[in-house]
Amino acid sequence: MCGIVGFTGQKPCVDILIESLRRLEYRGYDSAGIAVFENGTIRTAKAKGKINEGLVPLINRGADDLHTTDFSHQTCGIGHTRWATHGEPSDVNSHPIGNGRVCIVHNGIIENYREIKEFLIGAGYSFESETDTETVVKLLDYYYDGDPIEAIIKVCAEIKGAYALGILFRGFPDTIYAVKKESPLIVGKGNDEIPGNFIASDVAAIMEYTKDYYLLEAGEIAIIRPDSVNFLDIHRRPLHKELRTVDWDISAAKKGGYEHFMLKEIHEQPSVLASSMAVRIKNGLPDFSECGLTREKINSYSRFFIVGCGSAMHAGIVGKNLLEGLGRVPVTVDIASEWRYNDPLLDEHDLCIVISQSGETADTLAALKLAKERGADTLAVVNVVGSTIARAADMVIYMSAGPEISVCSTKAYAVQVEMMYLIAFAVTLAKGKITEEKCREYIAKLQKLPELVSQLLEDKTDYQYAASHIMNAESLLYIGRGLDYALSMEGSLKLKEISYIHSESYAAGELKHGTISLITEDTPVIAVATQTALIDKTVSNIKEVKARGAKVVLVTRETQKIDEKAYDIRVNLPEAADIFMPIITCVPLQLIAYYTAVQRGTDVDMPRNLAKSVTVE
Repeated sequence: MCGIVGFTGQKPCVDILIESLRRLEYRGYDSAGIAVFENGTIRTAKAKGKINEGLVPLINRGADDLHTTDFSHQTCGIGHTRWATHGEPSDVNSHPIGNGRVCIVHNGIIENYREIKEFLIGAGYSFESETDTETVVKLLDYYYDGDPIEAIIKVCAEIKGAYALGILFRGFPDTIYAVKKESPLIVGKGNDEIPGNFIASDVAAIMEYTKDYYLLEAGEIAIIRPDSVNFLDIHRRPLHKELRTVDWDISAAKKGGYEHFMLKEIHEQPSVLASSMAVRIKNGLPDFSECGLTREKINSYSRFFIVGCGSAMHAGIVGKNLLEGLGRVPVTVDIASEWRYNDPLLDEHDLCIVISQSGETADTLAALKLAKERGADTLAVVNVVGSTIARAADMVIYMSAGPEISVCSTKAYAVQVEMMYLIAFAVTLAKGKITEEKCREYIAKLQKLPELVSQLLEDKTDYQYAASHIMNAESLLYIGRGLDYALSMEGSLKLKEISYIHSESYAAGELKHGTISLITEDTPVIAVATQTALIDKTVSNIKEVKARGAKVVLVTRETQKIDEKAYDIRVNLPEAADIFMPIITCVPLQLIAYYTAVQRGTDVDMPRNLAKSVTVE
């Protein structure tokens, strides 16, 4: 969840660290800090709160621990932005954490920190913070006898859990050491313009300075100096690693004139939807042969499992509807964190599809590993090239949505849903449930969706108006049936995570089984009604809540005739076939959530208590 960075080179490092941390703040913003070498001594500055609220003012006035206000000459340091797990957000629990000889930044969770802490207390160490990270610092110090690599190897043999560590050792004032297990970490290679080298949780953090990087694998140790990068395995054997290059521009990680990243990313949806599908369509048919998902492979599977978390799981629900409705194959979709503890029944005849924007989601990665252990094939749908899930899966489909900075997922969700369509069409065709002609017809309709999404972005008056009528609510409901229920789940998630309004989604037919008791005078209900076969039933449910005093925002096709007495506000959608309405409908739901949050004055891109990449269980 947290973000870590580091730089050692020929230029002052503090500004580089701060700017890199700003690009990682979506990973956590409970606190931020840096540690730098000054005259051979490790100095730290760290503070609770967001970077600009705590750390930057602290640096500008001179932190007590830094003993200086001159940041013009330090050239080696590490930085951290925190999403709190062990220990509340506070100055003392902030990273970096050190003891004078060793200082680290940490992303992940040390599962056996209590046992290690008890051992170290018995060895005479004392602890100041509530973090699991401090046990790693003290354990490194315990083993450190002047050889950093030996200390790192011994510590890695003892700690359990997921972690990525950036480490400074006193006595090595120009060197950063890094090691990881599961949590993401890359090593950036500098250039003539920025002489030096980097570490970072995400390539977006350092794209201002370099596009060249190495992926660090589990158990590998990196030694980063101003003029060199070396890699060792856990047995100290040298490793040769492939240098990779980012294929997108730094402008993709900037707001580009929009007030928030979320709004920018909503507006990017037409282009990313078009470009993402283009590379997976050949001769008018879906084609996943590049990743190994051939017709022969598809026909070898008797069952399909889809797992993900949050928006990814909601995309999976759309996928289930499509695969079962068109392909007539049995599909189980579940939350990754629950699925793997439910002892699922699967074997070598099954395909497990895991969906994760970051490709680092801890629960989804664990679910993938379980599927592989039980003999099932695994297919990852991820956005980040070279991510842990991508490398662990048997097959991988890259979404190619570009960087998504806002914590609230928009364009990534839309492309995840799009990939579900393409997979469903490929399965349906392979299973002989449709002809090639019919499949081409579906693909042609899918290719028209980016244009329809563009139309929805031309005039936002309806979304702003709807938001103004729900912004003061304490609680509200989203309802729908079939695919509309899947969209209601996603719309509700978007609203609650950025506006902080309590929101729940329900299958409209379930209202009478308890939930309708929550309806009081002026309770907002956002009703999604796009599915032709279910429209009469849905309208009947809408009238039930309206009769009990609900204020109804109806999201439906512009051509759909619905009794005006059934709703208070209507948001119209362009016409498309029923099965394609989820991609169209998600845009108004995103914008209603966005404008509600803006009108309530919340931090849209960095909502409280949340982080973009959930790398801990």
